[in-house]
Amino acid sequence: MLDRQKLETVLSKRFPGAPRDQIAAAANAIMGLPDEWEEVGDFPEVPRTPETAVEFRILRRRGF
Repeated sequence: MLDRQKLETVLSKRFPGAPRDQIAAAANAIMGLPDEWEEVGDFPEVPRTPETAVEFRILRRRGF
């Protein structure tokens, strides 16, 4: 579960010049992701090493 205040803090630090209303809109969009999108499973596993440790998630809009 995402905490909206923590999310807004992270967005504000990541985009220091962004207006408050844009930070709020981005937080709204991120908070709404679980309602509108579902994670797609069963995709090829990417080989990982400590130098290339990256996590990918593929999402699909629900109902399509």
